[in-house]
Amino acid sequence: MDKIIIRDLLLRGIIGINPDERVNKQDILINMVIFADIRPAAASDDINDAVNYKSITKRIIQHIEASSDYLVEKLVTDLARIVIVEFGVERVQVRLEKPGALRFAESVGIEIERSRADFGL
Repeated sequence: MDKIIIRDLLLRGIIGINPDERVNKQDILINMVIFADIRPAAASDDINDAVNYKSITKRIIQHIEASSDYLVEKLVTDLARIVIVEFGVERVQVRLEKPGALRFAESVGIEIERSRADFGL
């Protein structure tokens, strides 16, 4: 399977359980590896045969800006679901980090890998 990589997508959103996190947007850093067969797009040179990573990124931005989840676990799973269900890819790895969330750490985050089977597809 081929890989499409989205690296260091830095957004701002509401995520967390502490009172200040429920009011103030904070940095959310996203990295993804999207597993897909790019051979049809390579052969046709047609965007309709490709996994459109610009559309995926726009949809992820839209979701982050509209969400206000308490747990990183929920948000990272939602992002994986969007990529697989809405864009029809077979598998995705998603890493979501909150830079500065811990006092002496650069960031804290979760990385998951999900496939179509994980969402009943």
